[in-house]
Formats: sequence, structure tokens, C-alpha cells
Amino acid sequence: MSDTGGDGQALLRVKEVGATSVVCPMVTPTNYTVWSLHMKVVLRIHKAWTVIDQGTDWNNENDYLAMGLLYQEIPESLIMQIGDVESSKAIWDAIKAQHIGVDQVKEAHLQTLSFEFYWLRMNESETINSFSRKLFGISSKSATLGCVIDESKLVKKFLKSLP
Repeated sequence: MSDTGGDGQALLRVKEVGATSVVCPMVTPTNYTVWSLHMKVVLRIHKAWTVIDQGTDWNNENDYLAMGLLYQEIPESLIMQIGDVESSKAIWDAIKAQHIGVDQVKEAHLQTLSFEFYWLRMNESETINSFSRKLFGISSKSATLGCVIDESKLVKKFLKSLP
């Protein structure tokens, strides 16, 4: 592309397009939030986010591009669950519904464990080993769900719960 400078000579403006590689993460049962943020960026890079974010003009070519990018990065089992959808927006919503539901179940389990931890008390007939197994069992389940209970909190709970 060339422009003419003030002295009549041609000025060249060169737009270099290098080989760019965008790596997309695979969605898993535990990485939806990070995956969705990453995919939004990738879809925007490829000018395909407009078909998921309906606030902009819809373009069928972009929809197919977005669908192709999404299908590359979801496991076959999820593709089979989604079925033969007609738009990338439908794929996105199906993935979101599946993974947000998992997050809600996880949060419910954490609330239940928190309730158990709060109300846990050692019975007079219970051994210290038995009680400590219950206490650390709750702690272990909570850590598995992503919420680590501080050691100091466990020690305080243990001491306050003794008969």
C-alpha cells in the first residue's frame, strides 16, 4: 500500500502479518471459568465473538468460525451431548450450563461441610482419634472442593469441641 508524500514521492506503509499461533485450552469439568475467559479472547482475535455476544451485528461466516473454534476445544463426549446445534451461541450456552451447574453443586457441598464443621462437637463417649478423624475428614473434603481450612482454625475447633 502506498501514499503520496507532500513532495510527490510515494511513501510505503507496510503492514506485517506474522505467523500467529493461538493456543486454545480444552474445557474440562473443573476449568470452565478460565476456559471461557480464554475462549472469549480467542474468539475476539478471530472476530467471531460477535455471534456469542449478540450486542453486535450477526455474521454467518463468523458464526461458523466460532463454532469451529469451539468444537476444536471441547471433548467429543460434550459434542455428543450438545448435538447438532445451529449456532455457536447455542454451543456456548450448553457448555456454560453444564459447567455452571457443576460450580453450583460444588458450592452447595462446601456450604454443607461448613455447616457440619460449625456444629461438630465431640461426644463424651467418643475417642479423640475418632473425633479428629471426623474433623480432618471435613477438612479434607473441603480442600478437595477448593476451600482449605487453616490449620489454626482446625486446632481451635478441636480444642473448643472437647467435652
